[in-house]
Amino acid sequence: MLEQTVKTDIVVVGGGLSGVCAAVAAARLGQTVSLVQNRPVLGGNSSSEVRVWVCGATGHGVNRYARETGIMGELFVENQYRNMEGNPYYWDLVVLETVRAEPNIQLFLNTDVHEVEAEGPAEDRIITAVTGWMMGSERRIRFEGDVVLDCTGDGLVGFLAGAKYRIGREAKAEFNEDWAPEIADDITLGSTILFYSKDMGRPIKYVPPSFAKDITQTSIPVRRVIRSGDSGCHYWWIEWGGELDTVHENERIRDELWSVIYGIWDFIKNSGQFEADNMTLEWVGSLPGKREYRRFVGDYMLNQNDVVEQRAFDDKVAFGGWSIDLHPPQGMYAVESGSKHFYADGNYAIPFRSLYSANVRNLLFAGRNISASHVAFGTTRVMATCAVIGEAAGTGAALCVKKGVTPRTLQAEHMGDLQQTLLRQDAAVIGLRNADPLDLARATAAVEASSTLSLAQWPLHGTGGELVSHAHALEKPVGILVPVDPRLDGVELLVDAEEATELVVEVWETGREENYIPHRLLSRHSCRVEQGAKQWAAVDGSGARLQSAPCNVFLVVRENARLRLHAAEGTIFGMLGFEYHGDLPIDELPENSQRVTLWRTGPFNRKAVCVKLSPGTKAYAADKAVDGYVRPFGGPHLWMSDVMEEGREEWLRLQWPSPVGMREIHLTFNDDVNEDLINLHHHTTPFPVMPDLVKDCRIEALTDEGWTVLERIQDNRKRKRVIALPAAVAASALRIVVESTNGSPFAQVIEVRVYGQ
Repeated sequence: MLEQTVKTDIVVVGGGLSGVCAAVAAARLGQTVSLVQNRPVLGGNSSSEVRVWVCGATGHGVNRYARETGIMGELFVENQYRNMEGNPYYWDLVVLETVRAEPNIQLFLNTDVHEVEAEGPAEDRIITAVTGWMMGSERRIRFEGDVVLDCTGDGLVGFLAGAKYRIGREAKAEFNEDWAPEIADDITLGSTILFYSKDMGRPIKYVPPSFAKDITQTSIPVRRVIRSGDSGCHYWWIEWGGELDTVHENERIRDELWSVIYGIWDFIKNSGQFEADNMTLEWVGSLPGKREYRRFVGDYMLNQNDVVEQRAFDDKVAFGGWSIDLHPPQGMYAVESGSKHFYADGNYAIPFRSLYSANVRNLLFAGRNISASHVAFGTTRVMATCAVIGEAAGTGAALCVKKGVTPRTLQAEHMGDLQQTLLRQDAAVIGLRNADPLDLARATAAVEASSTLSLAQWPLHGTGGELVSHAHALEKPVGILVPVDPRLDGVELLVDAEEATELVVEVWETGREENYIPHRLLSRHSCRVEQGAKQWAAVDGSGARLQSAPCNVFLVVRENARLRLHAAEGTIFGMLGFEYHGDLPIDELPENSQRVTLWRTGPFNRKAVCVKLSPGTKAYAADKAVDGYVRPFGGPHLWMSDVMEEGREEWLRLQWPSPVGMREIHLTFNDDVNEDLINLHHHTTPFPVMPDLVKDCRIEALTDEGWTVLERIQDNRKRKRVIALPAAVAASALRIVVESTNGSPFAQVIEVRVYGQ
């Protein structure tokens, strides 16, 4: 047996998406990292071994402008380019290559950590090393590091170190949670094994194994949806073990799940109720995908009220948006639905205090084991949220090493540094603003652009001046989200009228800047519309009193069976169309009615309502590229040009009063975080590269010798680009010249940062 010791600044145990993002984040900040994974592949439950699709804050399209950025965003966008069809093995490669691209990471696959060395009293312990066994190599490896991250999901490292933790459900009274039981218990969410099926084009026989369960003797065929063409995560409800110990009884749970999968397939193939003669089982998982086990106790435990109220935390470092998604203890055998969901009105924040141990001073954690109640865990547990938590924890770990402090001290004394570092890395944090004093663009630059979209009228006209659009019957209320800056005096909508009638438009505020549904009615307006097709109906909106500007305004076009509303193909980042699907009138919805689920894009998916705004909007002005925000928040926060005409370049220019020394330039392009991407097979997005992204551009500097090209970016498919110059360049102006996009008619830049020596 070979014994060795590996010393790095940081040790990350667990190679799921939270561990991967933690390791990559720390490595990019200059720290050395050991990433230790007990499986032969990275990705955890998203890997080809388990094949759960990566869900996150979008809630599969429920929340708007919610897709994760940062490292998780990179993974989504790169996978979309390589793997639109959702091949799980290609996804493995995307994750693996992201790790291998970082020279500061040492990767140890097939290495099971099962020993932890920790010192000190119970209330103040410190981890000195963790030891793992590398299967197949007969190597016993001792990992030493200043900071340890437990990203194992089950929380084994923290448990062995003596970290405080919870298992099961807290009592309702502890956090005043409506969804918690009256009495605490040890019930958790269960585990799942998935399967894939395939049409072979010819009859295929299936003889079930002896252990296959006769599911007709259970409630499964009555209570659950079974279809011959479904496979993979459509069968997420094959869940069991919530009343057992999901770790210590893992093998028993696996055997029960297998018996049901092979029984379901027997039912599909041999019951005669399905057209499945040509179907075969292509793949059956052998590793139960666990949902829940230990949850560590940090300096703060996130709870249901924090999520539902979208509580603002001073130490917010990540966000989520998936519903509180809890399952019955009996799993697939339960008589009730396989899950129940509660959505807040929008995304919620996650505090750094929930990412480090209350009693082990150098232990951080990320993933499903963070410091959250069982109810709050019901939303933080999904993998894209775990990933952004991982990036926050890894960034925090890197700063702890750099500053020589504990995570608790980092939170208390250096929170601004952590948050600003996350923003500089384009991590997924909502509502934070760039306040980096070293950023020359934010501090002293004046900004101009070749043109700016004003939304005075949308859409483009077709050939010969004819407007190309699609009419939508106003059988239900329609919502239009528009960015207002600085005011909204009037709205015109393109409509068809079967007969003379009235068009009614309401102006609503959205409440919180991160929300995109109507919150409070400000004013109601109307105008008369004569019979006819494709006519602009003008509504005077000058009576609306906005709380602040700039802001998002939610226009509600009231239902009217005599009217049809026009929309055109294409999207404008910052403007959205919705259709209302509630049973009650909008202004009669009770509290906790999950309003965000009632406004759906439906017929307006990738379409923009034909609209004219008076006096237009400055929401896309050039200076928005240096206003400090890298995500939508009360507005889109980016520069967007007017329509790019054939052969004409669009540019964004930063000008300084006197020359500055440029050494590094950060560009963030728009990759449309409203587009819900997926890594596997839940749905298909029809383009390999986000159309809004700049494709080709030049970065030019104005020096004593005139305009000089510093860098030329071609065939870009990434959101964040960092141009490191070989030597400092003294220049009085910087210009980003957009030559082409990946399909958008607009040039779009979210942020420009400039750093000197």
